[in-house]
Amino acid sequence: MKREPDQPRHTPGGYREVIHIAWPLVVSMGSFTLMQFVDRMFLAWHSPISIQAALPAGILSFTFICTFMALCGYANTFVAQYHGAGDPEGCSRSTAQAVWLSFLTWPMLLATIPLGLWLLRVSNHPPEVLAEERIYFIILTAGGLTVPLNAAVSSFFTGRGETRTNMLATMAGNLVNIVLDYMLIFGQWGAPELGIKGAAIATVIAGLVTPGILFALYFSRRYDAVYHTRTHIRTEWPLMLRLIRFGLPSGFNMLVEIASFTLFILITGRLGTLSLAVSNMALSINSVAFLPLIGLSIASATLVGQYQGRGDSETAARAAIRSVLVGVGYVGIIGLTFILFPRMYFSAFTLRAEGGFSVDELLVTGRWLLVLMAIWGIMDAGNVIFAGALKGAGDTRFVLLFSSLLAWGLMVPGVLLIVLVFGGGLLSMWTWALLYVGALALGYYLRFRSGKWKTIQVIESPPPPPAARPGAEALATCD
Repeated sequence: MKREPDQPRHTPGGYREVIHIAWPLVVSMGSFTLMQFVDRMFLAWHSPISIQAALPAGILSFTFICTFMALCGYANTFVAQYHGAGDPEGCSRSTAQAVWLSFLTWPMLLATIPLGLWLLRVSNHPPEVLAEERIYFIILTAGGLTVPLNAAVSSFFTGRGETRTNMLATMAGNLVNIVLDYMLIFGQWGAPELGIKGAAIATVIAGLVTPGILFALYFSRRYDAVYHTRTHIRTEWPLMLRLIRFGLPSGFNMLVEIASFTLFILITGRLGTLSLAVSNMALSINSVAFLPLIGLSIASATLVGQYQGRGDSETAARAAIRSVLVGVGYVGIIGLTFILFPRMYFSAFTLRAEGGFSVDELLVTGRWLLVLMAIWGIMDAGNVIFAGALKGAGDTRFVLLFSSLLAWGLMVPGVLLIVLVFGGGLLSMWTWALLYVGALALGYYLRFRSGKWKTIQVIESPPPPPAARPGAEALATCD
């Protein structure tokens, strides 16, 4: 069996290994951040209504998609553990099951569209905003198959630590998205001017680019020779059920957290158009810090999974701690720019908008939101990366139960009381959400420190070696 060239050698679980795995994922998420930022910026230039509609509808669509994305993306842990255990065919077998799951769950995603439209309707947003929210939500959700499909095939590369391949494919897809955004939102190069509808169409079309590139590589001779990717394309129900067993809590965990945050965004719309616009812009700005943390979370899950597959829990723990420290350093630097240059960030959303809010109007509240988000980022580094490490070890049930308890027992009730009972404003809401993120980070840290994740078995035990034939030992000695 052919082997790929060895990766550069680093101290196991050290900073160099973490950065070697993480930097392409951070760049990937950075390019996605840029794409999303440009998308929202174009919409803000096109119409102040479009930018108000984009985030609530976009995050609601992602709320429904995220469960299936996280379920299929959990193949990353399986691939990492099979890779660590020295089972190359296990990598392709688990990837194939995730790909099948992405197609099998698509009808379930389509069935969520009526519920999403009802949620938008009862959010009491202005009629002109609701009209654009409906368009954006329907197109993104109907085309949402691309997200879990990409998560599935990406797992084959990220789980084995080959993150640069994923980076290049992701950057290609995001570049296509930016070009299509400009063309379809503003009606350039002979295309009709579609506004927010054009942004949604661009997202769906560009969403096919990254998985298309990865599938072409996945089935290439190079990978088929080692991993038998063309052979292992059928469904294997025992393995698929094992993937569902560990991946579904991960999917529900993401659903619980995103759903609670979606409700948070929808409630923000009740505070008025200025508050909604400021909040949406601040969240878009914060993605500069947050999305690269997702890359570090995947790196943490990958390294923990690989070392757990090798039976080396101590190195797995060291890799997770190093990942968190790298994340804290990154968001600390980005947070300083939020505090020092708030006008620069908000100006990007107001360069061409007509009838929108001025930078000075946005900064009255927006500068303090960015201060909160600078602190938020430090806590989120621990939250996101420790959660990724626990998932990489298979501790998905704890992550689900703990996040559900805090999201719906602390964050959502607190926000409802602040707005509906005490008449609090945007800063009060975001301060409460900051406390929620801090509590999540602390809980995940304490769980990780307890070490209970070290005994969880994700992949099946390797078969015992065949019994030696009588006389075999003597033959071996003679040889």
